[in-house]
Amino acid sequence: MNPRADRVAEAARILERSGVVALPTETFYGLAVDAFRSDALLRINVLKRKAARSPILLLLADAQQVELVAARLPDRFRELAASFWPGPLTLVVPASREVPDEVTGGSGTVAVRVPGLALPRRLARELGRPITGPSANRHGEPPCRTAGEVAATFGESLDAILDGGSTTAGAPSTILDLCGARARVVREGLLPATSLAPFLGPL
Repeated sequence: MNPRADRVAEAARILERSGVVALPTETFYGLAVDAFRSDALLRINVLKRKAARSPILLLLADAQQVELVAARLPDRFRELAASFWPGPLTLVVPASREVPDEVTGGSGTVAVRVPGLALPRRLARELGRPITGPSANRHGEPPCRTAGEVAATFGESLDAILDGGSTTAGAPSTILDLCGARARVVREGLLPATSLAPFLGPL
């Protein structure tokens, strides 16, 4: 998929105005806002009908953008990022003080990923900072796989929907927490946990 530059630029302008844009990733459709705008971040959990302190994962343009949100990079981070990004591996790292509490949920950590699909990467690059990427769905309901499902779920609550066709992954990203003494698989998703064993040993 080769996203149109004018649509990416317009979506970035919407995010700069604290708007919410739905867009596809390689897993499901997600809800994107500027990761540093607290008013927009508050809208995410309201839209999803989740608790206000629920953490929100971030999508990056590339591995270098993690420096905008991480206090430090744990051991094996760069090796894992080089091996699995872009792709469906979310890494949890210590959050910098600049990351809003609405992102961390007060945990002091932030979950980040460079997605396999070009569109969210292009949008984060156009904006110049990470965007949010939680699945586009109400809490407890299946994630949306098409732009039509997103529109049916959220109606006019969103500022824009970028239609990238249907997503076919059928599973969310795998989440690996690197903040403790040992790496911990928080959720096994599209990337099998066994793929990580050569890098980390027994999980």
